Amino acid sequence: MSEGALPERLARAITLAGPMSIANYMAAANAHYYATRDPLGRDFVTAPEVSQMFGELIGLWLADLWDRAGRPTAHYVELGPGRGTLALDARRAMAKAGLAPALHLVETSPILRAAQADRLPEAIWHDSIETLPDDAPLLIVANEFFDALPIRQLVRGAAGWHERLVACQDTLFLPIAGARVPESVIPEALRAAPPGAVIETSPASVNIARALAGRLQAQGGALLAIDYGYEGPAIGETLQAVRAHAFVNPFEAPGEHDLTAHVDFGTLAAALASGGAVPHGPVTQGAFLTALGIDARAAALGPRVAPDRERLVAPDQMGTLFKVLAATAPGWPAPAGFA
Repeated sequence: MSEGALPERLARAITLAGPMSIANYMAAANAHYYATRDPLGRDFVTAPEVSQMFGELIGLWLADLWDRAGRPTAHYVELGPGRGTLALDARRAMAKAGLAPALHLVETSPILRAAQADRLPEAIWHDSIETLPDDAPLLIVANEFFDALPIRQLVRGAAGWHERLVACQDTLFLPIAGARVPESVIPEALRAAPPGAVIETSPASVNIARALAGRLQAQGGALLAIDYGYEGPAIGETLQAVRAHAFVNPFEAPGEHDLTAHVDFGTLAAALASGGAVPHGPVTQGAFLTALGIDARAAALGPRVAPDRERLVAPDQMGTLFKVLAATAPGWPAPAGFA
């Protein structure tokens, strides 16, 4: 699919090979979307862009854990670092605590890399986690990273479960039921769900979590994952598209809006454990930031940040929908915020 606009390329691929999985459709759409624009502020806003408090508290969380682990030489790693705002704020806070790790950013978008380079010219960029350094503990942050990874959707039909696929008529894309899938791939507790029920899985997320856990087991360090999501596996359809701060049809204009799905933190925690790391949580973002001292930081910054603090921690804003999951290397101390 190297010629023409993305919808035409996807349509041609479906015409030649038949309907494609939701995962392949989502991967292609998001790869194009992030490669061709900086969406922050225009389509959506992430927590680091809301307030400096977010990145500062994460930096202090990392510094506290690093200090109690014996202050080893370490690398800071961020997955999907946006404009570099979180890393900038976190590193400023870490430096005040004596932690100044080398900076590694996993980013494939040339446009976002350019924005990151303006703020963080000393960074080392990676296309994937495979090239991250293996000589020291990793302090890994993944804020709104896992939600953009491809998902599969499994739909309960009258006679069994089917994988949902994407078909195409001209350049009109629509979801359809594909072939039956073995019942063994469905979590046992969910197999008797009624017709129409949907289960979402993200093999890409599981594979990355296991690989990162293996790094932590071998090298030491910690992972902090923050995203909107739930504790699954569970029944529910969460695939969504956002453009200009509004929801749009995920199957219209692929590549022109952000495709995401809520993160299954239960499955993510199990993947981290199976990879050799020690999971902690999840807890809500509101509870996590409150435990880390956001109220004291907001008081120090003054009344102007009160709306930002509310947006980050209030239950009806980001405080409850967003969850926080940590994983540590075996033998590392328990992290703050997960009591």
